[in-house]
Amino acid sequence: MLKRRTLLATSAAALAAPGIAATPALAAPGAAAPGKRVLKFIPQSDLAVLDPCWTTAYVTRNHGFMVFDTLYGQASDYKMSPQMAAGHDVSADGKTWTITLRDGLLFHDGSKVLAKDCVMSIQRWGKRDSFGQTLMAATDELSAKDDKTLVFRLKRPFPLLPDALGKTGSMMCPIMPERLAKTDPFTQITEMVGSGPYRFIANEHVPGSLIVYERFEKYQPLKTGTPSFTAGPKIVHFDRVEWHVIPDAATAGAALQAGEMDWWEQPPSDYLPLFKRGGKLSVSIQDPTGLIGCMRPNFLYPPFDNVAFRRALLPAINQTDYMTAAAGTDPSLWHVPVGVFCPGTPMANDVDLNLLTGAHDPDAVKKAIQASGYKGEKVVALVATDQPAIKAAGEVGVAMMQSVGINVDDVETDWGTVVQRRTSKAAPDKGGWNVFFTYWSGMDMFNPAVDTSIRGNGPNGWLGWLEAPKLEQLRDAWIQAPDVPTQQKIAREIQAAFFDILPYYPLGQLLQPTAYSKSITGIPFGFVQFWNVKRA
Repeated sequence: MLKRRTLLATSAAALAAPGIAATPALAAPGAAAPGKRVLKFIPQSDLAVLDPCWTTAYVTRNHGFMVFDTLYGQASDYKMSPQMAAGHDVSADGKTWTITLRDGLLFHDGSKVLAKDCVMSIQRWGKRDSFGQTLMAATDELSAKDDKTLVFRLKRPFPLLPDALGKTGSMMCPIMPERLAKTDPFTQITEMVGSGPYRFIANEHVPGSLIVYERFEKYQPLKTGTPSFTAGPKIVHFDRVEWHVIPDAATAGAALQAGEMDWWEQPPSDYLPLFKRGGKLSVSIQDPTGLIGCMRPNFLYPPFDNVAFRRALLPAINQTDYMTAAAGTDPSLWHVPVGVFCPGTPMANDVDLNLLTGAHDPDAVKKAIQASGYKGEKVVALVATDQPAIKAAGEVGVAMMQSVGINVDDVETDWGTVVQRRTSKAAPDKGGWNVFFTYWSGMDMFNPAVDTSIRGNGPNGWLGWLEAPKLEQLRDAWIQAPDVPTQQKIAREIQAAFFDILPYYPLGQLLQPTAYSKSITGIPFGFVQFWNVKRA
């Protein structure tokens, strides 16, 4: 039986009760001076990693955009425009890009942003990020011509260069001082010095509890353009932003209702009807790209190393089951069917989506699995119990595999343990794994260049270590495509190859609402950002 996450009665009662008393931790949250404009925010999780080049965690990405600026920004129509850059010139053969920095850029330590800082920052990021690795592999030389000019000399034309440097998914390309960017990319930086609109206040950081940012008074926003996502002027209206880590949903909900908190990034769907009835809070979906569910196999060991087995299992995937388990029956909170690319974005297409919408016949799937050569091998499935949407996906996935005769070892643990164990290449019965469940931001499934989950570069690829030369060839062709129609044609070929190879099983798109006080205006499109937000 498929399971549905429900809200505990005691939590609902606590939220509905009048006159909620502030807890001591929430009553005295920080050291804001009298008269300062303060925004109090509940993030999706604790900020365990500060370095945005070191993890794909979205909470770190969000932190990164507060502290660091990027050379290019992305608007809500997904087009790139200069941000720290004043502009660029491209040679006639497309192989030389000359980027000029705009005036007035300063780091938080008071030093000027120079081209050499950008060069070293890009090189560090380019060793960690998948899109960055592709850009650097196409680069013969990246250098600083002078203090305000950096030059890419490329092996071949790379028209997506601004898209790489301004990407909004994980990992973003943070520009930092050269002295920090010289840090080994596989060693975390802990000194947060960027040129973004907010400064990280290290001496007020309480891991697991409080993260504090203050307005960078010398930040120079763009003087022209329209604010849109990470592009255009970034105007700061708060002197201080406090992130309060509140793991207990009932406590977070009560604090938001009582006015102790201003904004909750990801409230569970169970809370939304109550928030909407109260009259004091707004509930909206600001990021139309949402979160894309994924059941990721390990391709090193049976049975998922066998493509015939992977194909045999596909008809058992009912995306609606996964979405209703995570978010209920309200169709405004999820979308199916979902293929490779985020629905509603330029590369999304309908190739082979019929494979996800046909009849779900467990007996037929069971026969196909047996015919594929499955010998009853135990499948170690990692299920995180402290991430509600991931837990729901795991519960549905385990039940689905058991229903078609797969011998499943359901390993239920916390997300941190899943993150650690899924990096192991050991045999599943020696501490490894066969399958895990996760969600990617829709912006990380926006196109083949940013989508890590469809890479087929084996040991250098994403967890599971798929080798799929055809997907790599199509990805390279897409990156070199001269125009959008050609890209869309190749994207359709990629989706056809995807359903033949099955790098993962797509589970649908969650549209995650955010909740905030009605006194807060200017909540932007996309993931949480704190520029252009103000109190009415």
